[in-house]
Parts: sequence; structure tokens; C-alpha cells
Amino acid sequence: MAQQDDRPSLIVRYGNFLFRYRNGVFPAVMAAIFILFPPQPLLGSWAADRWLDLAGLLVCLMGQGLRATVVGLAYIKRGGVNKQIYAARLVQEGMFATSRNPLYVGNIMVLAGLFVIHNNPLAYVLGGLFFLVSYRAIVAAEERYLRGQFGREYEDYCRRVNRWLPSLSAIGPATEGMTFNWRRLVIKEYGSFFSWIVTALLVFAYQAYTRLGWPGAGRSLLWIGAGLVACGLWAALIRALKKTGTLRDPTA
Repeated sequence: MAQQDDRPSLIVRYGNFLFRYRNGVFPAVMAAIFILFPPQPLLGSWAADRWLDLAGLLVCLMGQGLRATVVGLAYIKRGGVNKQIYAARLVQEGMFATSRNPLYVGNIMVLAGLFVIHNNPLAYVLGGLFFLVSYRAIVAAEERYLRGQFGREYEDYCRRVNRWLPSLSAIGPATEGMTFNWRRLVIKEYGSFFSWIVTALLVFAYQAYTRLGWPGAGRSLLWIGAGLVACGLWAALIRALKKTGTLRDPTA
């Protein structure tokens, strides 16, 4: 009998690479796409485009809301150990009882919202293709690790729970009796929240410059700059409170 080839597939190897370097690769790819393909107004009208901006922000907030719910109820360490996939236990409670990858679903929603705000057809296609394939690869790498680490327990989990879309009917039973950890939410999520808010503000600045040029966009850029400064001060405050121990997760 031929021995089974246990070497990781190409998509798993790509997923392991992205898991290690995604904090650099993902922002670089998004910045390149946004710069190479400038924002375009909805139906040729910048006035109508404001509604698209609001829709994009709503999608971003929905994605962030999903992430916040996940982290506040049952946190899973997605950064691994030494930038490699690692899990000490198989987290199945909270939102992980409704979807095996709710954090990644939230990420994809936030990215989709940012692309809607930017609104360039080529950015939709290239960005959507890159990020969907990339998250599928990361999930494939994680699934291979978890299957090897937890065996039948993980197989049973996969049979019960969707890979992607949360099961709405399972949310109530899965979260019943759980306590929402606001401190953990702030500590763990301020970086993600800061990143997409800053990205959205930069896209708005890009829109203003594309629409009005310089110095016509000066007033808009001034307000956007103030928003960026406020975001930076907020993130710095959270970081300082973490370092001093004033803000900490008592359950950690």
C-alpha cells in the first residue's frame, strides 16, 4: 500500500507564510491597490458617493461589531506563538460555537467596507480576490494544524459548526450565561479598530484630493488630519494604560 503523502499542500504553505507575515503583507497590498487604482465617484457623482461611503462605514462597523462580540465572549489567541499557528486548547464556546472563523469573517467584512468606501472596480476585483484567497489559505493552514493537534475532537467540531458564516440560530444558546469582558475587548481590539479607522480616514483624504485637488481639499484634509491625531492619541492612551497595568484583563 502506498504511503500517504503528509506534506502540506501549496495553499497550506501559502497560509503558513501569510500567518507569519500578514501584518506586513496585508497593509502593503491594500496600500498598493488603493494607490494604483484611485477612488471613483458613484455613478460619476461625488454627492451620490457619500451614500456609498456611509454604506461602507456601516459594513466596517458590522465587521468590527462581530469581532467585538467574539473577543468579548471567548477570546482565541490568533497570533500563534513565535508567529506560527498554535493552540493550547480548541475554543468552541461563545461565537466559536456559531462559526469556526468568526474573527476572520469580521476581518473580511471590514475589508469589504473599506473597498466600498474607496470604490474602484479594479480594486474590488483584485483586492477581493487577494484577500479571499489569502484568508482561505490561512484557514487551510490552521485547519491542518488543529486536525493534527486535536484529532477527533476537531473533526466533531467541524461537523457541528460552519467554517465561515455564523449560524444565527446558534448564537442565543452559544452565548447564554456568558459574561461580556469589556476590558479584554478594549485591550485586544484597540489595535484593529485603530487600523481600519485610520485606513478609512486616509481613503476619505484620498477622495477629497481626487475630487477637489490642492488646495481645494485643504479644509477637508484639515478635519481628517484632526481625526487621525485623535485616533493616534486614543491608541497611545490605551497602550500606556496597558503598560502601566491600569488597564488589564483580570481573567488573563
